[in-house]
Amino acid sequence: VTGASFVVFNGALKTSSGFLAKSSIVEDGLMVQITQETMEGLRQALRDKKDFKITCGKVDAGDVKEYVDICWVEDEEKTNKG
Repeated sequence: VTGASFVVFNGALKTSSGFLAKSSIVEDGLMVQITQETMEGLRQALRDKKDFKITCGKVDAGDVKEYVDICWVEDEEKTNKG
């Protein structure tokens, strides 16, 4: 679990790169590089206020994967108010 001040979603990752998606820590935030198809799915999930899971890592990496989960919460009091 990583806490971040901001998240950047970059939809320019090419399918031919061999990656499903890539995540990296940038300053005090998180950058997630995703394909255009994944970006379209993310945009729709945000419009619909649905949870969305991005699987990061190489396509052929087997079962070793990282995940970026975007989750909607009901109780805002448990989130960071700062």
